[in-house]
Amino acid sequence: MADALPILLKSYKENAHLVEEIDLNSDTGTACFFGVYLRGRLDWPALVIAMRYLPSGYGFEPGALVIPETQVLFLGAGTTILAYELSGPSRLWIDTADFGLLRWQRHGDVVVMSAELEMKAFDIRGKKLWSRFVEPPWHYNVDEGMIRLNVMGSESTVSLLTGEDGG
Repeated sequence: MADALPILLKSYKENAHLVEEIDLNSDTGTACFFGVYLRGRLDWPALVIAMRYLPSGYGFEPGALVIPETQVLFLGAGTTILAYELSGPSRLWIDTADFGLLRWQRHGDVVVMSAELEMKAFDIRGKKLWSRFVEPPWHYNVDEGMIRLNVMGSESTVSLLTGEDGG
């Protein structure tokens, strides 16, 4: 992962199994690069993603999370989030993060995407479970399958699996 396009981008693209270019022709945004090497093939990345993203900086940095046992990659930058199945590789989906990706975090069999104004949950195979509007400042903790969510000082409990209020 790099916060710029590599000098060898053309060679990476020529040798990859799957190449994705997202908003590269845009005059705005920050360029970033993801190159994914697969087990048994270390000469060139099998998956290459080159993109421009907004917003950037101030906590909005590209992020990625690999789930080894399902071979699923979650990644994103700015308002663009994606998931890939790595054994192909192939794209599972492309979606948005409301106002910008902050981070990916795994909690057992659930992956939580935190964005400036949204949190989304996915299973470890990439299937979307739920999404929820949040407003900064916000943060959460997970305890025994429940999310303890604090949004602007107001606390609530939410099911990690369903996103439903839990008391």
